[in-house]
Amino acid sequence: MSSQQRRITRTSRAIGLTAVAASIAMLAVGCTGTTPGTDTGSKYGFPTADQVENSPITIWVDADRTAIVNAFIADHPEIKVTVETYDGNSGGSDSFHTKVSLFDQAGEGWPDVVWSGQVNDASWAAKEQNGVQAFAAPLDLGVTDKGWLDGYTAHAEDPVTVDGHVYGARDNLAPVVFWYNKTLFDQFGYTVPKTWEDYQALSDKLAAEHPGYVLGSIGDPFTAVLTNMWSAQAPIYTVDGGNFTANFADDHSTRMIALMDHMLANKTLTLDGLFTADYPKNHKDTTLGIPGPTWFSGGIINNPTVLDAPKGTWGASNALHWAGEPIATGNVGGGFWYGSSHSKNLAAVGTFLQYATSGPQSVKLITGLPAYEKTASEWLDAQASSGAWADSDKFKAVVTEAAANIWQGWGATLPFSSETAWAEVVLPAIVSGKTIASVADAWKKRYENDAQVNGLTVK
Repeated sequence: MSSQQRRITRTSRAIGLTAVAASIAMLAVGCTGTTPGTDTGSKYGFPTADQVENSPITIWVDADRTAIVNAFIADHPEIKVTVETYDGNSGGSDSFHTKVSLFDQAGEGWPDVVWSGQVNDASWAAKEQNGVQAFAAPLDLGVTDKGWLDGYTAHAEDPVTVDGHVYGARDNLAPVVFWYNKTLFDQFGYTVPKTWEDYQALSDKLAAEHPGYVLGSIGDPFTAVLTNMWSAQAPIYTVDGGNFTANFADDHSTRMIALMDHMLANKTLTLDGLFTADYPKNHKDTTLGIPGPTWFSGGIINNPTVLDAPKGTWGASNALHWAGEPIATGNVGGGFWYGSSHSKNLAAVGTFLQYATSGPQSVKLITGLPAYEKTASEWLDAQASSGAWADSDKFKAVVTEAAANIWQGWGATLPFSSETAWAEVVLPAIVSGKTIASVADAWKKRYENDAQVNGLTVK
């Protein structure tokens, strides 16, 4: 998922996003990069630039992660840092890949560290492209301290583990739960839904009794695709080796599409994007609840520019699931920090990666459930005791359950963004008054075309 936060201006120069031909962004799927662990003469296990002690490092970061970078600068004055803000590769922009491709062509200009809100970048960043060494450095061969990667929550690093080596440091896990406005639920006398069927039934009741109130948004691709479709166990895209399948006929896919169409029709789902000015303007005080990842805690609910909820008014409830089926949920983002194999100061890169994900400020500054196990436990305890949440005694158990039940039918090996098809095919259609079901075939076809362009075999 994407960074989910808006861009901010920083005194350091901002990165201008450059539009390039789609061919630049294409993957050479199956090409072989430099093999980590071979005798390269480098203690890092791959060919490196000449290492220059105390040389500055450049960090690309989005708005939400600037706080941890600033904390690092304050706590590590011995390391010189240049900060460049960009969109965090959000919303399927592919800006990370596009810029790196241009630097590969130029043979220079690579940043030392990059934050990306997407979880599939290792599909290209861990591989040689056009004869140029893989951008991402394998961290397990010496960039980070020996044994440090073992502290991650089980499977957290799976999306960036390629051929047995780890190419990124995960910031947070993003399991989907159901966030609810307890004050409004109590006021209306409603019961917090446990299943998708409950959720839809609640939408009808809300529409009839309190028109204008909403139960979420599908104006952003990450809410419609990664929150709803993934949590519904809809196999609309799966990758198995070099094969790609988009199954829109599965009943998990058709049921979730029907649910979203139903709630669009009764107006309890809005098309106002969560990070647009329209959402707080129209729904700040009229959002009853919303399915969403754990980073909604700081990114949406307590964000002063979105819901800005008073302490103790909102809580987290169990992930919605289909009645009669096991609990399963989606994973919206989570994001990774990548160290560049081209860096002249890999020691500083490793120090930053460890600080950002497990350092002394990480519990305070990571906005969702941290991926590093010790940090995650401390974060959950801090959240439960903060007074921020209604039913706080249940908070840790709810989030822990969701994190343990992410549906594995989707992987993070898709070499293109799953969000772009929604933004370019589905959203314009439903804005014009069409249903999602009416453009499901076009949505499926766009995925298949994207898969073919990226070297996958469509089954």
